[in-house]
Amino acid sequence: MKIISMADIRTLDLNLLKAFDALMDERSVTRAAARLALTQPAVSGMLTRLREAFDDPLFVRSARGVVPTARAEALAPAVRQVLLEVAAMLQPLSFDPATAALTMTVAATDYALRAVVLPWLTALRARAPGVRVAVQPVDDSRVAAQLERGEVDLALTTPQAAPPDVHARHLFDERYVCVTRSGHPALAAGALTLDAFCALDHALVSYGGSPFEGATDRALATLGRQRRVVASVGSFLMLPELLRRTDLIAVAPARLIERESGLATCEPPLAVPGFTKLAVWHERRHRDAGQRWARELLFEACVPASASGSRSGAP
Repeated sequence: MKIISMADIRTLDLNLLKAFDALMDERSVTRAAARLALTQPAVSGMLTRLREAFDDPLFVRSARGVVPTARAEALAPAVRQVLLEVAAMLQPLSFDPATAALTMTVAATDYALRAVVLPWLTALRARAPGVRVAVQPVDDSRVAAQLERGEVDLALTTPQAAPPDVHARHLFDERYVCVTRSGHPALAAGALTLDAFCALDHALVSYGGSPFEGATDRALATLGRQRRVVASVGSFLMLPELLRRTDLIAVAPARLIERESGLATCEPPLAVPGFTKLAVWHERRHRDAGQRWARELLFEACVPASASGSRSGAP
């Protein structure tokens, strides 16, 4: 194996490491060139220089582009760390939200849009008007690669779906409540019994799997009971309006409903397991001063006013 001399290090262009990192991510000279805003011949020339510097082919042709050699695979973590440290070194020592120009991409479910992103954006507009946020649907199967490539800066997910080897912050534990329109006769008598609950027509939100079965149905099954689900929708954002316009009942996340008008809530007549919401991000964004400030603001926006004085620090 060739050992790079001090003279080689002095002449090794940092842009070559950026090209190496792009090729590792994209596995294509064409896509790497597009990512770096360079021409394909320019990236091919940089690859030639990398091969000379490391005395290894590094990337070899395949049917779908290029694949890294064992040497490239071994170099990749060190190259990524060097680029991260250089990026951190170039960050300003302080971050001024009032004058900052920053763009962030966030992946979230529609539930997280309402429960997390909406209060966060409200706070951002008041304190950092130059910060732009692009929100896209979270895809659990792709989020690890999106975070690693920098396509997504922050993802809102659950512990079960969170990728390994990322930074994570516990945002809150969500619980479920029964929800109907205000004035619904089922809630007029006070506490909702299990018999009355099962006799009502229900709506639920299903992202996939069985459209007419969810956590509530599984909890009912353990009691030997079942309910009648007559409406299954693919979005939490539609559910409040559906309940306002009908006599349907739903078991829904409490944070989704807490600021909605025209709805009434009560405790479910059985235990329905809730879920935990996390924010996750990659090491490549961890030390960025602007993103760190924006993340802290998001964490604050998730804390109810009554609990803000007792919130524990981030792990």
